[in-house]
Amino acid sequence: MNDVAPATSPSAGPPALDDPRLYANRELSLLDFQWRVLDEARDPANPLLERVKFLSIVGSNLDEFFMIRVAGLMQQVEAGVLDPGPDGRTPAVALADVRRGCATLMHDARATFLHELVPALAAAGVDLLDWEALESVERAAAKAYFDEKVFPVLTPLAVDPSRPFPHISNLTMNLAVTVRDAEGGEHFARVKVPGTLPQWVLVSHLPGVAEPGSPPRRHRWVPLEQIVVANLGDLFPGLDVVEVHPFRVTRNADVILQELEAGDLLEQIEEGVRQRQFGFVTRVVVEAGMPAGTRELLLSNLEADREDLYVVEGPLALSHLMVVYGTDRHDLKEAPFLATVPAALEAKADKKPDLFAAIRREDLLLHHPFDSFTPVVDFLRQAAADPDVLAIKMTLYRVGRNAPVVQALMEAREEGKQVTVLVELKARFDEERNIEWARALENEGVHVVYGLLGLKTHSKIALVVRREGERLRRYVHLSTGNYNAVTAQLYTDLGLLTCNEEIGADATDLFNFLTGYSAKRDYRRLLVAPVNLRERLESLIEREIAHARAGEPAHLIFKMNSLVDRRMIRLLYEASQAGVRADLICRGICGLVPGVPGVSENIRVTSIVGRFLEHSRVYYFRNAGDEQIWLGSADLMPRNINNRVEVLFPVLDPRLVELLRFEVLGAYLADNVKARFLRPDGTWERVRAGDGESPVSAQGWFLKRRLQPRQG
Repeated sequence: MNDVAPATSPSAGPPALDDPRLYANRELSLLDFQWRVLDEARDPANPLLERVKFLSIVGSNLDEFFMIRVAGLMQQVEAGVLDPGPDGRTPAVALADVRRGCATLMHDARATFLHELVPALAAAGVDLLDWEALESVERAAAKAYFDEKVFPVLTPLAVDPSRPFPHISNLTMNLAVTVRDAEGGEHFARVKVPGTLPQWVLVSHLPGVAEPGSPPRRHRWVPLEQIVVANLGDLFPGLDVVEVHPFRVTRNADVILQELEAGDLLEQIEEGVRQRQFGFVTRVVVEAGMPAGTRELLLSNLEADREDLYVVEGPLALSHLMVVYGTDRHDLKEAPFLATVPAALEAKADKKPDLFAAIRREDLLLHHPFDSFTPVVDFLRQAAADPDVLAIKMTLYRVGRNAPVVQALMEAREEGKQVTVLVELKARFDEERNIEWARALENEGVHVVYGLLGLKTHSKIALVVRREGERLRRYVHLSTGNYNAVTAQLYTDLGLLTCNEEIGADATDLFNFLTGYSAKRDYRRLLVAPVNLRERLESLIEREIAHARAGEPAHLIFKMNSLVDRRMIRLLYEASQAGVRADLICRGICGLVPGVPGVSENIRVTSIVGRFLEHSRVYYFRNAGDEQIWLGSADLMPRNINNRVEVLFPVLDPRLVELLRFEVLGAYLADNVKARFLRPDGTWERVRAGDGESPVSAQGWFLKRRLQPRQG
């Protein structure tokens, strides 16, 4: 969907490397990713409720897209920014293209829901219904549910000369209601559908419908707003409800911090989160049946333009379908799997393994979610209980609601360890939870740091300092993913447990940089942004270019979430021109255009969207046969390289390098089930198995095969 003009014509030579046709628009490329997620909702090979989940993800992704990316473009246009981006689009042109693309995506997503998923689910015994389709006994049960659970929290807000139009909070479901009094006068009111209740109600399982002791034969769902609509008369006694039309508003939610002026960063973050509900409107979603007069009333009072109005057939909030995904029909979902642990960490004779001894023997690689997250928690818990452990230092970005990692840190403090934690308060949409954890840790006596001025700390690292005889040894866990036990079951990530002395020394220097004052730039093993990561990563690519020019086979394999940084893209073009083969596995945004003759014909870009969210970052360099791999938290985006504290860490054990190159990256490159490749015209095409080829799904392969490095 990201339209890219051909970079060359048959008669023309290769374009200059600053040609806008060689750079894809960031927002449109991110929108392309949503289309790939929608493809999974459309794919009949996926279990039905998994398809519902993917459609819900499209909805939640678009919510965030409007809150952040569309809002950013709108602010640029409002500020009069005319400078084009790398792709040649001005903010105004990009905004218009994005709005058109969003409208098409929203239409097609709901068409998928109405014409594909609803009939297929009904055939399988799961009904997604309108109020009118409910049976009388179900309506009675829904009315009882309304009276008990819903009605007490509803507040109708009238709009008249004495009562102004109410504030409409971000992402709330609302009803625009017109009522008529006994004299025939019509009045407007707004009713907010409570977001604290499930937005789809399982009416087949309500008391009075389901027979006690026997599960219902079918699962029958109805949207909460339709239950409210059907019973609105209770809110307006003595009046007639003339019209009711649901609508939903999205607002700018990007928190802008003036850190240099902030006396208390924690308080400013809290205020910024509160202000999200009051940001300017970026989208108003209404149903097709809403009259023009009601639409104009909403737009006028919301101070929104007609370009911000999106008219849809079907659910206004696809993200609410995640409730339906929870239907107790495991036959309509992916089969559950049991995560494993590396053989070196398996319990022997019901005795828990000594993690420190195992790490001393060899570096340990964890591949989540296929490997359990438990060893990471056990690493911290063992450190907390070990009398020889003196200190624990850790960065926390997104840890989730129930955080065993945080509990382990509190246990360590109770055991008298020195515990220092950097809690990144600026983790978007996790600010409130991180504030709660920061305060909880401080209450236990943990040294809590909120991050660096002007930089977001995105690195994932834990350092344990242990006394062993007459020396101190440092044990380090580094990861591509967050210390979140829930997302560790949903995202693909890679982690390393090591006691390598140079990495341990670098970890100490990094924490000194994060918690104190340090201008250190000569890290031994780690690539640290914004200190040396760009310089070192560029030098590694340039080294591969030198190998190619010397006649050596040269190969780069980069797996990341997003590729946006213009300098990195240009350097990859130069590598391709020098003969370096580059395989880029890019989940989301890709600003590079592959396959352009004379520029990028040696570059292949693929994206994998599957059961688990691809989240690991892997950077492989063939290096004339002396292969090297870095893992870490950094994508190739200006924000990661310039404005965040990121860490890429080397894999030093040759066995693990071989494992990552051939079994992990090899599986991704062989995927012909969930992979799509990027064409030079900006479109994505699904990879298909050729004649005689077996279907290969990388994630499916990881589920079936336990990764183990060869011995010896």
